[in-house]
Amino acid sequence: MFMSKFFFVAALVLFSVWVLGFVFPLPTYQGIALVGFFSCLALGLNRKESLKGLSFPVLIFGVVALALYFPHYFQEFRGYSLSNLITPLIQVIMFGMGTSLSLKDFSEVIKSPKSVLIGVGAQFFIMPLVGFLLASISGLPPEIAAGIILAGSSPSGTASNVMTYLAKANLALSVTLTSITTLMAPLMTPLLMKLLAGQFIEIDLLKMMWDIVKMILIPIAAGLIFNRMLKGKSDWVDKAMPVISMIGIALIILVITAAGRDSLLSIGPLLILLVLIHNLSGYGIGFYLGKFSGLSERDCRTIAIEVGMQNAGLASGLAKTLEKIATVGLAPAVFGPMQNISGSILASFWSKKKLNEP
Repeated sequence: MFMSKFFFVAALVLFSVWVLGFVFPLPTYQGIALVGFFSCLALGLNRKESLKGLSFPVLIFGVVALALYFPHYFQEFRGYSLSNLITPLIQVIMFGMGTSLSLKDFSEVIKSPKSVLIGVGAQFFIMPLVGFLLASISGLPPEIAAGIILAGSSPSGTASNVMTYLAKANLALSVTLTSITTLMAPLMTPLLMKLLAGQFIEIDLLKMMWDIVKMILIPIAAGLIFNRMLKGKSDWVDKAMPVISMIGIALIILVITAAGRDSLLSIGPLLILLVLIHNLSGYGIGFYLGKFSGLSERDCRTIAIEVGMQNAGLASGLAKTLEKIATVGLAPAVFGPMQNISGSILASFWSKKKLNEP
């Protein structure tokens, strides 16, 4: 109790220092104060059981602040471009996903085929089309606009499973949908990008397919084999991989934000608004599509979260393979922290709301 209060007070003091920085311009100290504010706030939230789920998203905002104020530290190291780390980080995250999967994770296909079919269809229909609409009316430079479509054309991420659990929704269905859409990504994401984003940037369909295979299918297959060979002997992997994944996501956002800092500062408010609309549209349309299809409240909540929360890390990795990390990669970089905040709020709301079903 004392430590949570200490961190909250420290956060308030640091935020005050940041605000004073606008009166007495000291960019370096102002940047340190803002990063410290988010860090202390995250530590305080982490010590409050009811608010614990917000700690990681808040920490991500600290990472973004770090990249915006001190971008030169995270662009290259001794001539080595740090953006080259993005693909290996995604592969590590996907390997972790593979170690946690088994055939029972796909059991919902048999138990609830209707829910699975609607969920998968919604994932690769709603978000890509909403992304295309927003990109078309945004007035943003073509490469940045294409990043909105890329975020929408990606599969759901593992963060959606956590939010589904917190929202008291159908966790088994969530894991199944995440697994299936991820395995379908090497085919669906490049096709959607070619169809919807081809007018914004040039898309090499086969190359993108192979890039996703390398980033997703091969690491997941390796993780499955690892899990199979060490079944019952790899508990440490199950405990370590979520932490490693969170660190990986934070590093990816750090590098992308630093690379695209100038573009982000010039079009940031508009991009943030478009990403928020994109994200919230996924929740809303996904939920009511489930309702109109006659699904249970639990399944509607699950589909809403699965559709609204994308694998921003994969989208970032694809932006890197396109060699457009500072432009195409901006929307996924914004989408990551945005969806974690909105998803945490939605999950918290639903966790306290009684399910309207027998």
